[in-house]
Amino acid sequence: MNELERDIAGATRANARVIAALADLTDDQILEPSLLPEWTVGHVATHIARNAEGHVRMIAAAARGEVAAMYPGGREQRTDDIEAGARRTAAAIAADVAHTAGELERSWATLAPIAWDGTGETIAGSTAIRDLPFIRWREVTVHHADLGIGFTWSDWDAEYVRLELGRLTMLWASRKPMGLTALPAEALAVGAHQRVAWLLGRTDIEGLPPAGIMI
Repeated sequence: MNELERDIAGATRANARVIAALADLTDDQILEPSLLPEWTVGHVATHIARNAEGHVRMIAAAARGEVAAMYPGGREQRTDDIEAGARRTAAAIAADVAHTAGELERSWATLAPIAWDGTGETIAGSTAIRDLPFIRWREVTVHHADLGIGFTWSDWDAEYVRLELGRLTMLWASRKPMGLTALPAEALAVGAHQRVAWLLGRTDIEGLPPAGIMI
């Protein structure tokens, strides 16, 4: 299995887990606060769905030899779309997440090999199409825990954590002055899951300030 196949498989597993978690939520539960400030469970779940749509948009453009924005209206569109969808029924939101995840997985399966060499425009800037499956894997894994419905960072896929830890450690190092690039001893003393959760701003490590890396 190559890296692209690995990332698609990981993102597909993450999609399945969050779809299953949302399937039995009630309308009251969908309106409860999530672990993200000012967002309900419905906001986070709607964001997961709109994220999939954005990936499909970029992939479809790459298949035509074009470059598309994940959110044509930028951050404002992203925010408006999430707000518009967050107060739907639990069943409608769960169906949206499942449908858009399925569309994304079909897009991966049918994309011509040459199109994987294209690019898309995410909120973060120009992004290689072949990097999108890992980004989706991260997005769904982390936001599944953000829902606050029983799945936590300690439940994250071990393979995702291993890969993400390498990526985030390099990102951490790139943001520090020369000679101060290693993770703090306090971070190295905890397990990989907690280290990644701290780096992504999802938990604390005693003795350390927030890492400052967020998605």
